[in-house]
Amino acid sequence: MSSSKTPSHRRRHRTLGILFSINGAIVIVCGVLIGIGGFTFGYAEGHSYFSNDPTACANCHVMQGHFDSWQKSSHHHVAVCNDCHLPSDGVRKYITKADNGFFHSLAFTLENFHEPIQIKERNRRVTQESCIDCHTQTVHAMLPESTGGEMQLCIKCHAGVGHGPL
Repeated sequence: MSSSKTPSHRRRHRTLGILFSINGAIVIVCGVLIGIGGFTFGYAEGHSYFSNDPTACANCHVMQGHFDSWQKSSHHHVAVCNDCHLPSDGVRKYITKADNGFFHSLAFTLENFHEPIQIKERNRRVTQESCIDCHTQTVHAMLPESTGGEMQLCIKCHAGVGHGPL
């Protein structure tokens, strides 16, 4: 019996070694990403964002002014941040929350945001929908006749309603 291995056996052994190396590298990279993500989630008090508590929005210093002005607003006793800034239906609510959470985290981590923080157009549409949902009886006559028709933003005239003066 010969102690040397056949070329096909060596090739197979080399291929398995490469696969184990690639899989090992993938496992290490995933572990590092999960570790960094877990640390960041804990450090940033990420669990608090699953609540409906407005103080969670003030975890970040750039939101403190918005939180303070909301406490002085006429909506303070009837609406919290999520009521106005997230869609009311389940799936869109959590997609918007995840989208905002990711981009807020990215902007704050990279320190790439306008101060004071400003609402993005996609979130302004969500806020407009929330105004209309809560005040349908009052604004019904002002709504466009066709879906997607032109309409004045509620905050054009009612800017201090959700966030009162500082």
